Amino acid sequence: MDDALVRVGRALRAVVLVVLALLFLIPFYLLVRNGLSSERDITSPEWTFFPTELRWGNVRELFDDPSVPFARSLLNSALIAVATTLGTLLLASLAGYGLARIPYRHANKVFYGILGTLLVPAAVTFVPTFVLVSSLGWVSTLRGLIVPTLFSAFACFVFRQYFLGFPRELEDAAQVDGLGYWRTYWLVVVPNARPVFAAVGTIVFLGAWNSFLWPLVIGQDQNAWTVQVALSSFTTAQVVRLHELFIAAGASILPLLVVFLCFQRWIVAGVERSGID
Repeated sequence: MDDALVRVGRALRAVVLVVLALLFLIPFYLLVRNGLSSERDITSPEWTFFPTELRWGNVRELFDDPSVPFARSLLNSALIAVATTLGTLLLASLAGYGLARIPYRHANKVFYGILGTLLVPAAVTFVPTFVLVSSLGWVSTLRGLIVPTLFSAFACFVFRQYFLGFPRELEDAAQVDGLGYWRTYWLVVVPNARPVFAAVGTIVFLGAWNSFLWPLVIGQDQNAWTVQVALSSFTTAQVVRLHELFIAAGASILPLLVVFLCFQRWIVAGVERSGID
């Protein structure tokens, strides 16, 4: 009787997981289906599971469209996301490690000051940041898109909390071998903190890749557009190019899927250790 109940429970769980997986895949199906369809198939009142004709030329049309430099936008987003992620991980981890391990009587005050910046709405700092970037001549440049976003108070908080629980024995052994704080950080702490680096890095990468308002304001030249700005250009007051919008949206999420699949194991471990909610 117990074995039968266990088998029934496993079967029900498998059915639920399959249903949830199918529901999760529906948006991806719609992106592919509509991206390879004609405008008539997309807007037709009679829904078909597959379009009447798979238009693979939509992909070539997207990248050949002279009004939207989509390939350049993908490259810009990749450069911005990678640079922002690496810079944030470096600065936030150094700040978190310093606040957690280096003795300093004002460390808590500095930490609370950093946390206080999380309470400031982004709209309050948006205009002053734009004025500063504009005065430096960084409008429509990668520097203007990357530098103002390099430091994250949230990432600093996560690293500081993680390093507070980091085994002191490893650091003590490094100090016995004559290593200072800097070499201990690079040679001992960083290699043993890869899961939290992966978790925080993924969050920062997603935020940088999906950022829209700041790149829209700073990237005034088409050569400085990011993928999110390029996507918005497919829906204007004059025309809506649905097939290009769908195929572009599908292309824009591929890098995110690759990042998640490559770092999935470390991301899960980092979330468990760091307590990211």
